[in-house]
Amino acid sequence: MTQNRTELRFRPNKSPQRVRHGFPWAYDNEVVTDRRTKKIEAGTIVDLLDTDRNFVAQAAFHPGSKIAARVLEMDRDVQIDAAWLTAKLRFAFEHRDRMFDTPYYRLIHAEADGLPGLIIDRFGDTFAVQPNAAWIEKLLPELEQALMTVFENPTIIKNASGRARGLEGLSEETLVLQGAVDGPIPVKMNGATYMADVLGGQKTGLFYDQRPNHAFAAALAKGGDILDVFSHVGGFSLAALANGATHATAVDGSAPALELATQGAVATGVGDQFDTIKGDAFEVMTDLAKQGRSFDVVVCDPPAFAPAKPALQAGLRAYEKTARMGAALVKPGGYLVLCSCSHAADLTAFRQASMRGIGKGERRGQIVSTGFAGADHPVHPQLAETAYLKSLFLRLD
Repeated sequence: MTQNRTELRFRPNKSPQRVRHGFPWAYDNEVVTDRRTKKIEAGTIVDLLDTDRNFVAQAAFHPGSKIAARVLEMDRDVQIDAAWLTAKLRFAFEHRDRMFDTPYYRLIHAEADGLPGLIIDRFGDTFAVQPNAAWIEKLLPELEQALMTVFENPTIIKNASGRARGLEGLSEETLVLQGAVDGPIPVKMNGATYMADVLGGQKTGLFYDQRPNHAFAAALAKGGDILDVFSHVGGFSLAALANGATHATAVDGSAPALELATQGAVATGVGDQFDTIKGDAFEVMTDLAKQGRSFDVVVCDPPAFAPAKPALQAGLRAYEKTARMGAALVKPGGYLVLCSCSHAADLTAFRQASMRGIGKGERRGQIVSTGFAGADHPVHPQLAETAYLKSLFLRLD
């Protein structure tokens, strides 16, 4: 039975075909915005119609966002409720359960899992939920219910911080919705143990997306030493030590992150092979170069330098600088690993900026591999933003 929902129409000169063919958004310049639509509460689920009033999709509307409508459902008669969310969670879980031996992974990757603006990372029985869009914020009680239906006695954390929530007009808060958390959660990946601070750490506490790239870099570092710049909780360095590296140095500006990295090294049994340097990454790399230090593997995994198109050119210059400074610390015949999680910088632009930096540093090399996010971070086939992570593995002369 058709639901009685608010209607939102495409403009007469805008075609809905892209949405009908799978694109997950309609922009504010594609839909009719007038005094009526401006009064619709952010996060309201609407019927998106073409100019002839034919149904296109159910979508979550936000009157103040450039992304005016986020597509949720192509069937007009389906109710967006706890049962609908339960089905989405089960579908996503089936894939992760097939791919991973242990319950530590990204469970929901926003649009790519059919739940735009929602991130859920799983840490055993603990689920860190990031509701980054107004519609899922409104349905948070239903999401809790769905998680409790699919998983037995889950601990559920609302980790609501970051730029995306601000763009939706949502406040920042982190709280435990269900169960209890009494400290960092140990997570085993690639032979190492990481400590995930799901309440006070960056994002949800751990970056699962880099898991396959950690493994590849660990193979390169076997029998040698590694410098892990922008290390967070020791993603690359701990994996390397767990797989035969002789020593690792982690560099980060966050003392709490480095403390978690140290705890992880101890838990992995490699505490005596691990040290940390707290400071600005560029300043630390400059100091290490002045000291004449060099490493078999240097990894630079910075935060997003180009999170949006207006920051693209400045971001590419930052990636170029990172590559130049990182290359200066690589031993002859060693490896440089460069990463970008910037939505706005595609692989070609990132690679070109990185190669300019290496060239300006008077080094030459070959790309031995290009890495992306793991299988728990599926890519929406029509949304480039979901393929944000790029990693370049280079051997230098």
